[in-house]
Amino acid sequence: MPPKAKVTKDNIVEAALAIAEKNGFSSITARSVAKELGCSVAPLYVNFKTMDVLMQALMKKIASLSEELLAKQQGEDYFERIGKASLAFARRYPVIFREMVLMPVDKTVQKKMQVNILTGMAQDEVMKNWSSEERRRLLIKMNVFQLGLALMVANNSLPPELTDQDQEDLLMETGEELYLMQKMKREGTVI
Repeated sequence: MPPKAKVTKDNIVEAALAIAEKNGFSSITARSVAKELGCSVAPLYVNFKTMDVLMQALMKKIASLSEELLAKQQGEDYFERIGKASLAFARRYPVIFREMVLMPVDKTVQKKMQVNILTGMAQDEVMKNWSSEERRRLLIKMNVFQLGLALMVANNSLPPELTDQDQEDLLMETGEELYLMQKMKREGTVI
């Protein structure tokens, strides 16, 4: 009889990811992960003290996958790349995307991301003279649209004739329109 394969932390996280992809986070239990691995629950608790620690490792894995998708995106600026990455993530991991959208948000992480994006916006040639409130409002508007579109992608609720490229074009067109509207408001050319 061949020796049993060693179960590693990475194997366990990958098994939890596979379960989340199919059935969502609530389906991740010690027994379901052990079943996915074809082992007992013992290796899970040898590698992870609690299921909460395993879930933290899974969230780090998902963040890493998100960063990989972001790095693969082509675009002129961060807004474009992050929007495209969001759509790519929603297409690749629809169940996880839906659940993450519905999860309570870590306000500290959210604030850090917002500060980073707003700092980049403040360096943009056109927006550098905008007030921080004008940049913040534009960011919120873009986030609302981008998240809604990505959720529609994850739910497969867009018209079937819209290709991936059409979805990205819609994202870019709307972002540009929001940007131009904010610029026009600032310049007083729109009421």
